Amino acid sequence: MYKIKTMNSIAAAGTDLFNRAKYSVSPDEPSPDALLIRSAKLHDLVFNDNLLCIARSGVGTNNIPEERCTEAGIVVFNTPGANADAVKELVLCSLLLSSRDILGGIDWVRTLEGSGDEIPALVEAGKNRFVGPELLGKSLGVIGLGAVGAKIANDAARLGMNVYGYDPYISVDVAWGLRTNVRKASDYGEIYRSSDYITIHTPYITEGKTPTHHLINGSAISQMKDGVRIINLSRGEIVNDDDMLKALASGKVSKYVTDFPNSKLVGVPNVIAIPHLGASTPESEEKCAYMAAAQIIDYLENGNIINSVNMPRVAIPRSGTEPRVCVMHKNIPDMIARISGAVGGRGINIENMVNAAVRGSDMAYTLLDVSRVENGLRDSVTALDGVLRVRILT
Repeated sequence: MYKIKTMNSIAAAGTDLFNRAKYSVSPDEPSPDALLIRSAKLHDLVFNDNLLCIARSGVGTNNIPEERCTEAGIVVFNTPGANADAVKELVLCSLLLSSRDILGGIDWVRTLEGSGDEIPALVEAGKNRFVGPELLGKSLGVIGLGAVGAKIANDAARLGMNVYGYDPYISVDVAWGLRTNVRKASDYGEIYRSSDYITIHTPYITEGKTPTHHLINGSAISQMKDGVRIINLSRGEIVNDDDMLKALASGKVSKYVTDFPNSKLVGVPNVIAIPHLGASTPESEEKCAYMAAAQIIDYLENGNIINSVNMPRVAIPRSGTEPRVCVMHKNIPDMIARISGAVGGRGINIENMVNAAVRGSDMAYTLLDVSRVENGLRDSVTALDGVLRVRILT
């Protein structure tokens, strides 16, 4: 029986997915095979030796020590796309809030309490203070065309906006799904120069060739149109708050909508600070929990890895008859040949095999469907230099 430990309140759509004949699900499990979490912080947690995977019911994994998990052969899953509709709707709302001073108008109307029959006349006299432009015909730049960004690009185009999108790692599937009138920007600069509104949907990356830490900074803002409106429902650290405050004070940026309030931003004029509501819908929580649980089940029972942030995507449909060997290993020369040799050297035939490596990492993962399993096979593969973890599924 597999043991699942929940470390937050997880929607029943996820926990009910586990067959109780095969799984024990509890927040008190001392030695779990998998962790199912939302926002629980794991950086100081000591992992038990048999922990195989961690599934985050959500997208961001800053609360998980990914590097330590990788070194231990622990797969970290997230649930991209499960909250895409919830975030998309809040971005569309943010476009309107940043464009027309709806919030200021509502706050002003509250001050009219007690004015009695004079209120209609006061409203007509004062409404011009809250005028703002329409979205129709304006240009929107979408930075990051993943599950969320692509939906926003398509819906903004339907609203009559001129949409520019930029993503250096756009997938073929997403590209096929974009409306034909969504224009592909050549770089960030084209987004900055062309857009009346900019919305950010890129992951938070601190290292490597394409870091996004403080992607929106003074230099980036200087390339933008005067009066640009910026929406950040991705990660607070992607925007340099000090540079943003200077741009707001000068009028270079007319509105900044963020889902990540902090001491620098709260109370600042023209900052619309939302209390991290991007994925806060019951539907989103259910979809995230279901997706996270399904990924745990597929990995534990079939060895398939889908939507991992630290391991490659590797999956083979399971017929249910062949035993399966799952090997987590370093991506080093001759590794596949040595794994194959360890299996074939015992007279075991490999019926099917797939291998993939993590881009920019030395980690790789191999699945082998084999004709049979015999004693000593696991030890033979585990003994190979560079192998981190071997599981045999029958």
